[in-house]
Amino acid sequence: MKFPFAKLALGFFGLILVGWVSARTTSRTTSLRDTGSSATSVSVPVVVELFTSEGCSSCPPADAFLARLESQQPIPNTQIIALEEHVDYWNSDGWVDPFSSREWTLRQQDYAETLKDNPYTPQLVVDGHAELVGSREALARQAIATASAQPKAHIALALAPSGKPGVVQATISVDPPTGTQHSDKSEVWLAVTESGLHSSVTAGENAGSDLHHASVVRALRKITTIDVNKAASYSGNTPVHLDPSWKPQNVRVVVFVQNKKSRQIVGAAAAAIQQ
Repeated sequence: MKFPFAKLALGFFGLILVGWVSARTTSRTTSLRDTGSSATSVSVPVVVELFTSEGCSSCPPADAFLARLESQQPIPNTQIIALEEHVDYWNSDGWVDPFSSREWTLRQQDYAETLKDNPYTPQLVVDGHAELVGSREALARQAIATASAQPKAHIALALAPSGKPGVVQATISVDPPTGTQHSDKSEVWLAVTESGLHSSVTAGENAGSDLHHASVVRALRKITTIDVNKAASYSGNTPVHLDPSWKPQNVRVVVFVQNKKSRQIVGAAAAAIQQ
């Protein structure tokens, strides 16, 4: 575990989308249970961010835990959206993490200022509101369940071919949580993640290890800011640029709404890139 003092490139993707690719998700979606029952359940997206590094010896258990959360979805009526963000302040300790970025380090520092805590790895942040050591599984499950019970914004996300190589068009609409009022502005963010990534580490604290990851953040940008005093909702289109080194079958687009001051995430949606 490390406590720093203060411590994207987007390219084009040789991707051909066949037909119209659409994935529409809201913060509360109705779906049939996997058991085949005709009963329906409500799936509430919760964003779980893990600040981690391949140079940190205490991080692999947290990485594995996030991967299990993402694949098993163990919290009832909850869709866990994993964002694994590799910080860069471990890169001077013998191993340069190929997925690290100063951008993720700065995002973690923003959380530290709001949550009144020092940045460290592995750090788990649940819906931008609760933070804990990433390997504390019971506490993490409890925090996710608590976040799932909060009012959420309705977010719809649809992906379609843009007509340009390596670019997908995202159509986004956001409606604020019902019955909530606050003076904080809300920011709409778009992230691109890639799963299935791993590294054979040859130096540093994890030398000799083959490290596997959950959905690693490849790109993150703010789409717009919603001023609740002027406009309660948002709808618009934005291009998503995909790097040719990313495997399309492992790429997802995530949109989430985050309050600017409190940093709390109040809604999210995710859609897979399909061929």
